[in-house]
Amino acid sequence: MNPIRPKPELIIFDCDGVLVDSELLSCRCLSDELSEFGISLTLAQALELFLGRSVSAVVQHYRELGRTVPVDFPVRLKARVLAAFRAALRPIPDVDTVLSDLRMPRCVASSSDLDRVVLSLDVTGLAPHFGERIYTAQMVERGKPAPDLFLYAASKMGAQPARTLVIEDSVSGVQAAKAAGMIVWGFVGGSHYPGRDGHAILSAAGADRVFARMSDFWKEA
Repeated sequence: MNPIRPKPELIIFDCDGVLVDSELLSCRCLSDELSEFGISLTLAQALELFLGRSVSAVVQHYRELGRTVPVDFPVRLKARVLAAFRAALRPIPDVDTVLSDLRMPRCVASSSDLDRVVLSLDVTGLAPHFGERIYTAQMVERGKPAPDLFLYAASKMGAQPARTLVIEDSVSGVQAAKAAGMIVWGFVGGSHYPGRDGHAILSAAGADRVFARMSDFWKEA
């Protein structure tokens, strides 16, 4: 399969930063929540350390540094994020058109919790494109950058990994897709990428192609 113009039997979309423009919102929520119990995390640090990672990865990171976060941290963070999403979340420009024009199976595979993904798709009007074809890190033993989630999603969708195309915006997501033996396109059109060299970042992680506008989805790099 040509890595630039594949003919996949399945396309797996990450959610945050690919379908919905959520990364800055969620990173600000993370920074604000951590600050309430004395942990300083800038927006740039949040993007560098935790983009595409699960909440459990955040907790583990600080435990390894000897910092304790409250037991209810995941619940508090989720409430903060969901409130921000209800108020301000928007879809990535032109992604609705891309999804409407697709004539092949597609699904979502996200590091976020299922209720967060469902809310994200609902408030942005993208839910009808996926139905119940939503898979999250809660469903597998290891989250991204391990390949488990993408392999699980492909298995559930009845697709071969080598015939699966993944659309990702994070280093951990690109690494997970490559570890799963899939073709992966890096997307850098979210509001969290201006000021960062997304093309270099995702290319270095192993992306087969990097693009910045959903309107260029099927155009050659």
